[in-house]
Amino acid sequence: MQPAVDSSDVIIAPTLLTADANEFTKFIGLFPTFAKRMQIDVVDGSFVATTTIQESAITALPTEIPVDFHMMVARPSEHLPHILRLKPHLCIFHAEATEDLLPVFAQLKQAGIKAGVALLQRTYPGSVEQYIKAADHVLIFAGALGKNGGSADLLQVEKVKLIRAINPEVEIGWDGGVNMDNVRTLAHSDINILNVGSAIFKSEDPKASWEALMEEKGGRGVKI
Repeated sequence: MQPAVDSSDVIIAPTLLTADANEFTKFIGLFPTFAKRMQIDVVDGSFVATTTIQESAITALPTEIPVDFHMMVARPSEHLPHILRLKPHLCIFHAEATEDLLPVFAQLKQAGIKAGVALLQRTYPGSVEQYIKAADHVLIFAGALGKNGGSADLLQVEKVKLIRAINPEVEIGWDGGVNMDNVRTLAHSDINILNVGSAIFKSEDPKASWEALMEEKGGRGVKI
């Protein structure tokens, strides 16, 4: 098994979850000016009872940094044509979707797109072992699905060792409730990438908030 992830290597990736076209345009241009990676959240109104800007409405992705998609959708195959057109760095679908993800993963990888699987709080890693073994990335979802500003369920950290036991080399992400109070703990939990929504997206100064999180994640010892 690979050694635990050093906190200095943990990526802080701003996430973009919005149904507002103007807001989407603003932040898809802003995040690449300071971050090293970003995530776009797509919610279809079926998997979750809210909607966001759909991948079909996106003409192109930023090229300055890797862009990931977190697809909160019920039927992944229906979204594949535009994903393949846009060619993100990584595309994450939920283990709880209504379709088998293995054929979807195969199509993504054939197109040179990394394949990821997201696990909701109720999903035990061992029950979706086939997806974890096939994935390049496993996203531990620990917040409020399809919403900004959720709180983090830190008990979900226990899934890290279970995922590593199934696929030792897989990249592990965390999504949900990352903020200044918990980023240090999460960055020392053998997680590779922390996706951050409202703590950056809703900030008056997103760049300064990202920089503060980057500094805080490297701290050690008891926070006073």
